[in-house]
Amino acid sequence: MNLLTLDPTQDPEQDLILPSRPHPVHKTPPAFRNFVDVDGICWLTFDTPNSTANVWNMDTLDELDSHIEDIHRDGLIRALVIRSNKERVFIAGADLKNLLTLPPDELNELIAMGQDVFTHLESLRIPKIAAIHGACVGGGFELALACDWRIASDHESTRIGLPETQLGLIPAWGGSTRLSRLIGLPAALDLIVRGKLLKADHAKRLGLVDEVVPVENLQALAKKLALGDTQVKHPHFHFSQLWPIPRVLRMKARGALLAKYPWMKHETSAPLMAVEVVTQGASKSFEESLALEQKTMRELMASSMTRSLITTFFAKEAASKKLPAALVNVPTRSLTNVTVIGAGVMGAGIAYALACKGSRVLVCDTTADFVARGAGRINQLFSDGLRHHALTKLQARDAQDRIGYTFATPPLHHMDLVVEAVVEDLRVKKALLADLAKRCGDQTILATNTSALSVAQMAEGIPHPERVIGLHFFNPAHVMPLVEVVALDQTSPEVVATAMRFVQSLGKTPILVKDSPGFVVNRILMPYMLGAVQLAERMRDPWIIDEAMLEFGMPMGPLRLLDEVGFEVALHVEKTLRAAFGDRIPKTDLLQNMKDAGMLGCKNGLGFYLDDEEPNPDVLPLLKTKEVPGMRSKLEISSHLQKLLQAEAARCLEDGVAASAEDIKLAMLLGTGFPPFRDLFPLSDTGILPVSSPGFQPGPSMNAG
Repeated sequence: MNLLTLDPTQDPEQDLILPSRPHPVHKTPPAFRNFVDVDGICWLTFDTPNSTANVWNMDTLDELDSHIEDIHRDGLIRALVIRSNKERVFIAGADLKNLLTLPPDELNELIAMGQDVFTHLESLRIPKIAAIHGACVGGGFELALACDWRIASDHESTRIGLPETQLGLIPAWGGSTRLSRLIGLPAALDLIVRGKLLKADHAKRLGLVDEVVPVENLQALAKKLALGDTQVKHPHFHFSQLWPIPRVLRMKARGALLAKYPWMKHETSAPLMAVEVVTQGASKSFEESLALEQKTMRELMASSMTRSLITTFFAKEAASKKLPAALVNVPTRSLTNVTVIGAGVMGAGIAYALACKGSRVLVCDTTADFVARGAGRINQLFSDGLRHHALTKLQARDAQDRIGYTFATPPLHHMDLVVEAVVEDLRVKKALLADLAKRCGDQTILATNTSALSVAQMAEGIPHPERVIGLHFFNPAHVMPLVEVVALDQTSPEVVATAMRFVQSLGKTPILVKDSPGFVVNRILMPYMLGAVQLAERMRDPWIIDEAMLEFGMPMGPLRLLDEVGFEVALHVEKTLRAAFGDRIPKTDLLQNMKDAGMLGCKNGLGFYLDDEEPNPDVLPLLKTKEVPGMRSKLEISSHLQKLLQAEAARCLEDGVAASAEDIKLAMLLGTGFPPFRDLFPLSDTGILPVSSPGFQPGPSMNAG
């Protein structure tokens, strides 16, 4: 029995339930159920029919408002408890698909309606308790903020916060106004601007919720609070609202955002607008602050950036939960026992990610020393996870118990999946897969974590090649959300579907790609990075290239990215892609010259930048220091490099490396941080221009001169 259900036929206190009044008929099946027990507590359940989530739209807000009005008129009701009957969701916020389709007048009405309904709830002169189990985000948490008590379950699914800025929005149903008055302006500003979601314990420490208990105790605690003598008054003032605190925080927050995200100077930015709303609203009356929320939300919903971010969110959600149409009905199997070959940085990150999601993992390497270093890396990841509240101590202990280590070559017949993450060398990887095929069962899936090499060549001569697949994790593997799933012509549909479901179970997004040099991300990224090096080679101030791409919207400039990748790896990938695509890959000697001079990037702290992130002056003597013709501004630099990205993205689509332009753009967004508000593909009036079209010009050649 669901301990949170409000169905009178299942409630443990069903003998105490009093009949509830008939409720007004709504356009859609009712999403709320209520009953009043003998103590006068109204238990109101949000349970949207035929859905795994509760979301706000005109109908659900109107229905809630009707219930609030009934409660207001009923003098016998002593308290209100709002809860959900969904397994993993309290309230998931506004219906985003609905937001995208509403005409402006109805959108304005929805924004105003949400504020009015939650203010109506707040005005009830009885204790109001939000009993939170599962995701309580966006408009869900804004409802909770209008209550007197917020109590939460300690379940893993419980996440609390206001993530609107990640979708190009702001909390506009009172969240931007109420949160700062509850926990103070500095903490509220940080949570709203970053759009961070918190586990229940962390939310309690910050004051977002009052109590955290096991889910089976949530109802009893709600009743205790409802019948208690102390009624918490919703705060409408916090000392951090006093002048000049809001003004100082506004200047500080704006400066920090613009320093980290220079592109915000030129675009409609939800985080920047959130700073204005939260800090200005703190200095205004409650009603004036709500009006500012409405005005800003209308501006954001009219922007192309917000619509692009929401559309991208839907694409990521679909890829993270669904399979491609051709694989929907293909049977899959569970992959519980996994071996990771290679205890280096990638292998350690993969092993950690798998163990944290429930897999039993065996980490193998060739020597005791390599294994010990790998264990040290994994233990450090657990320490970092605890420090950043990604794991509880119990979760970390259980995950660590699921990892074993060996430098032997044991039989692996009982393994469901083996992932090799050794050095990026085709000969080494091919020999390793041949050896693993002998030690594994015929049903064991053999996966390579190559970043650019041919999976088909690795699979040559292996018995049952239908079980061979590529799983390209990105570094750091435990953080990066993308995994390129590389399917060969002979890979069975069952193996492909199983691998994609497995990646999804890790909380990552799989993108199905064809076995082609560099796959999608590295193939598109390498001409861009080498094109940047080609520019740098002939510029007096090469670091302006990174500044240009930061203002474009990339999370990291191409030169700093090369430092992170490492020059040895970059040169190896360049060699692979040049063998496949020839002079289409920009030519430059600078990387090789830097490597020959002992510069390896972050690997030894010497690259385009030093360990302290300052430009490395030793790069300058290696440059030709001749200004590139036509490159006079950051805008021209970013335009040139964007065209390199667009050219290769269009070729990937023409070659069928991925199924659609949407898949390619999503892969670039998740794998490189490509800004979703920029065009990855050159567009015409009819859609994407092919590379061969005379209307498409990839930019001036940088090989001349």
